[in-house]
Amino acid sequence: MAPIGVWVKNNKEWAIIHRCTKCGFIRTNRIAGDDAEQVLLALAVKPLTKLPFPMEEVG
Repeated sequence: MAPIGVWVKNNKEWAIIHRCTKCGFIRTNRIAGDDAEQVLLALAVKPLTKLPFPMEEVG
């Protein structure tokens, strides 16, 4: 399983989204107290660094 993103649940609890590297199955897992905060933040902002349009088009 490889982490591909984060999900913020309705109760504001974060979960890591994982994808199986063999079959592509996706599942979530709650974050743990010893998870690296910098890695979680990097996963959270990753979509903002790979926009499907030029940033100049954003008003």
